[in-house]
Amino acid sequence: MPTTETEEHKALRQAVSALGKRHGRDYDREQLWSEAAKLGYLGVNLPEAYGGGGGGISELSIVLEELGAAGCPLLMMVVSPAICGTVIARFGTEEQKQTWLPALADGTRTMAFGITEPDAGSNSHRITTTARKDGTDWLLTGRKVFISGVDLADATLIVGRTEDARTGRLKPCLFIVPRDADGFTRRQIDMELQAAEKQFELTLDDVRLPAEALVGDEDAGLLQLFAGLNPERIMTAAFAIGMGRYALARAVEYARDRTVWDAPIGAHQAIAHPLAQAHIDLELARLMMQKAAYLYDAGDDVGAGEAANMAKYAAGEACVRAVDQSVHTLGGNGLTREFGLASLITAARVARIAPVSREMILNYVSHQTLGLPKSY
Repeated sequence: MPTTETEEHKALRQAVSALGKRHGRDYDREQLWSEAAKLGYLGVNLPEAYGGGGGGISELSIVLEELGAAGCPLLMMVVSPAICGTVIARFGTEEQKQTWLPALADGTRTMAFGITEPDAGSNSHRITTTARKDGTDWLLTGRKVFISGVDLADATLIVGRTEDARTGRLKPCLFIVPRDADGFTRRQIDMELQAAEKQFELTLDDVRLPAEALVGDEDAGLLQLFAGLNPERIMTAAFAIGMGRYALARAVEYARDRTVWDAPIGAHQAIAHPLAQAHIDLELARLMMQKAAYLYDAGDDVGAGEAANMAKYAAGEACVRAVDQSVHTLGGNGLTREFGLASLITAARVARIAPVSREMILNYVSHQTLGLPKSY
């Protein structure tokens, strides 16, 4: 893989950064979403034949990172074009592609993603939402929790489990569930975390779906699921890196300007070195994110799976440290609305625990990469 960005990627970064800076920390989500769509940024990873930019997750991760670095990240980019758009582009029928991809690319429609459950988290092997055949239709029953942006989405891509006709075992399958489907209800979760995108608990009570609601082959199992989960981890890394860069930039600016005892506080190593370390950590995380995106776009799903998990882990840790050090650099000012950092203390934790916890990533690496035995 290339170790430096192409001129096209550099130009994309500059253009998106300029867009983000025009909107800033007090951005209006709908306005920014609409403008990003018109400029082709939302669908940059989707096929040109369906209105997208013809790029990949590499390009989409640049968009999200730069918006985050400007203080205006769009969380639904992780879900709508990255997960749902990618899955439909790779495995959807021609009708599904024609129906959804142009609308996801131009921002006129959005799609949420429902995998996490109260008793299973995002462990696909313990998902209890089931799909059973009823004639040519499907009936979905189950619950989902911590699903982002359902109130904004036109449909939700739901992960359920069906019975394998050959083995009798349950395997994951994906279904497009319209927001107004009978038996499909949502309840907003009361979160202390303040964000434009709300979190919901979903209930599916014998939701009847036509055969064409199934995305891909019902026997493909984990292959199709991880086609969406790897981009999710890469985009979460981009989200975290952008947030960490935003916080660090505020701290560096303050450390340059704030003068105590006739010298800027940034001249003191106790201030400068932790900020330098935070920058190094973010840059290292970005390199792993770029590797993961490169492998995914090249079609190496196995290699991308390992790198995507590592990137998400590294970015989450780097983001938390960068935000913490940035707030510490500003002292009491770091907790004021004026500087806009205090809210990031909670937001940064999201990158550590969602969409998969750092402990589950360590499990993945210890088992899949190092070959160590499982404890469960």
